[in-house]
Amino acid sequence: MSAPRGLPDKAAIKKFITEATGTVGRREIARAFGIKGAARVDLRAILKELADEGVIGRGRGKRYDKAGALPPVAVLRIAKVDDDAVLYAVPMRGGDADGKSADDAAPPPRIIVLTEKRTGASLGVGDRILARLQPKGAGYEASVIRVLPKGPERVVGVYAEVPGQGARIRPTDRRQKSDFFVEPGQNGGAKKGDLVVADVLIGRRQGLTEARVVEVLGDMEDSRAISLIAIHSNNIPDVFPPAALAEAEAARPVVMTSGGVREDLRHLPLITVDGADARDFDDAIWAAADDDPGNKGGWQIIVAIADVAHYVPFGSALDREARRRGNSAYFPDRVVPMLPEALSNNLCSLRPDEDRAVMAVTMRLDANGRRLEHKFHRAMIRSAARVIYEDLQAAHDGDPNEQTGPILDTVIEPLYGAWGALMRARAARQPLDLDLPELQVTLGEDGRIADIRPRQRLEAHQVIEEFMIEANVAAAETLEAQKMPCVYRVHDQPDREKLLGLREFLSSLELSYSLGERPRPELFNRILAKAKGTDHWEAVNQSILRSQSQARYDPVNIGHFGLSRPRYAHFTSPIRRYADLLVHRALIRGGGFGADGLNDHETEILAETAEHISTTERRAMVAERDANDRYMAAFMAEQTGAVFVARINGVHRAGLFLTLADTGADGLLPMRYLHDDYYLVDEAQKALIGERSGTRYRLGDSIAVRLVEANTLTGGLIFELVTENAETSEGARGGPRFGKPRKDGVRRGKSGKHSKRQGRRRAQA
Repeated sequence: MSAPRGLPDKAAIKKFITEATGTVGRREIARAFGIKGAARVDLRAILKELADEGVIGRGRGKRYDKAGALPPVAVLRIAKVDDDAVLYAVPMRGGDADGKSADDAAPPPRIIVLTEKRTGASLGVGDRILARLQPKGAGYEASVIRVLPKGPERVVGVYAEVPGQGARIRPTDRRQKSDFFVEPGQNGGAKKGDLVVADVLIGRRQGLTEARVVEVLGDMEDSRAISLIAIHSNNIPDVFPPAALAEAEAARPVVMTSGGVREDLRHLPLITVDGADARDFDDAIWAAADDDPGNKGGWQIIVAIADVAHYVPFGSALDREARRRGNSAYFPDRVVPMLPEALSNNLCSLRPDEDRAVMAVTMRLDANGRRLEHKFHRAMIRSAARVIYEDLQAAHDGDPNEQTGPILDTVIEPLYGAWGALMRARAARQPLDLDLPELQVTLGEDGRIADIRPRQRLEAHQVIEEFMIEANVAAAETLEAQKMPCVYRVHDQPDREKLLGLREFLSSLELSYSLGERPRPELFNRILAKAKGTDHWEAVNQSILRSQSQARYDPVNIGHFGLSRPRYAHFTSPIRRYADLLVHRALIRGGGFGADGLNDHETEILAETAEHISTTERRAMVAERDANDRYMAAFMAEQTGAVFVARINGVHRAGLFLTLADTGADGLLPMRYLHDDYYLVDEAQKALIGERSGTRYRLGDSIAVRLVEANTLTGGLIFELVTENAETSEGARGGPRFGKPRKDGVRRGKSGKHSKRQGRRRAQA
């Protein structure tokens, strides 16, 4: 569009706006160029064209500024804190203080946040602020007006269009109770039914918070959407930076050389043991009877772990991304790996009949599994076989196949012999012995759920776990003896308040627990042994589990309560856990195995790294659980209206939390469906008790329930109670057991009818 007669051309208007101090409106532009009357309509069209082309920027209140300029007041996110505690911010993607769109094409300008004592100390990466911006050199200085409440910066949901009301995003997170409004032109090309990621804006429309679609993940009906929801809702990085991929692709196999630091263990028949669907094999094992006559009945064992430290040096693009991810995350249909597949599934995978670099530990055990000595090596191995758990167990049980038959006597039976010794040491040590069933989601070729059932637990799994635990303990002991920094895996004693609640619950079952005794795993094991075989077994098991502290990573050692070990570190899975990579580097430095060991800078930030990877581990666990819940909801959706036997696994003023007996699915029986009485919460007995009838629903009780709703979007299952006299209750497998009237010990609550990892455990403790 050329300028109408009497109007300045675009270049002149752009020059005026760019050179102006701050933003200018049409009135100032018209006055500067002497534009009057109807010509102002033409001026408005030119300004719109310039703004649409990105030549100038739109400010607030129909004002204009140079392209890429920020408004005087904006919502910012703290993006970085440097070593001098200087805060750097970036404009919020998707909107300024009014929720208007920001220009995302250009890189964000440099913004330094000026802080005061009252706000600066409390600000960290990810915090959002409303700030006043002042141009400073090529960037801006930002003065904090106020710190904005924490809330989701992004939302994952399904794009929908409501006739006459515009577009919506229906969130997948059940904690987000309302939809988000999407302005025209802010849908990112999404179509009805698409799963999307959207930036949450500041403005509101039609009573809803606004959002802008930034990524379309695909059709919600696609079976792959379930894992994508969990990945994006929990901010798990799933795309590797090009630099990290380039480093992984450029890596080459380690070649054994004479006179180097590596020992040659290729003559020993180490094997890997994994699940049938595993693709990365990061540990190999070997065992043989000890030939020392002074150690009758003893064993020699080797645990060899992929030498990831060789391929992932500190400060590399691979290292930065591995640290950012912290760990791999496992879903029924995919793995989000910590390392690119060129390493995780190739050079760092201990594939059969291929030379592979490892960090290995050789251990000598006595007949009772006590470790007499151990030594770490940097070595080269050549795996003799890749065996799956089921085949290993079948061979030991007398049914070998073509693969396991030839190595049964020389390789497999010695593994079980050494495991027997380790189990004798375990029995003497008395670690916490909880029964923690794990659900296995099996997908068909079409990606849909074929089956969900508890994962089979074999002795073969325990063989591998005990070998790994012993290697992890040896790593921690070695680093402590060498006075090397170590990221320990620590597990604190249970909190006293939780133990008080546990004691009250156990007392209601006539099981005693004395708070006067120092907490020890064996005390909990005695309680579990007493409850074994009773109706309360599962409830007691869950209650003891909930009383425990959460394991974490820490450079300060406090021991591992659950394993009953004074020192413990994760060494055995550096392909999928950054903590293990740090332990490898520390062992390399302590053992003098090369120049790629732990460096001084890593040591200085070890506490920060430990806290970060503890957080990423919890993030992955939440994401994996979210995905399993949604898969379960999809699996159960076709059974809406069916009756099941359920076990009460939680009591809350919201209702009863349930686990189905046959599938292990979790769901909620809301208080509104307990409409026969007004129910009160008894915290001590972990029960809901009817105010009039005394009917009691207690933790661990089995009841018959009907599935009312299976929400595949949020993964929620809602049940209603099937009464004892209902004909449909006869169809519930196992038969329900109903609570008995009881009136004692009731504490009034606010509830009532009116209230509206796929994969093996591998010593993950």
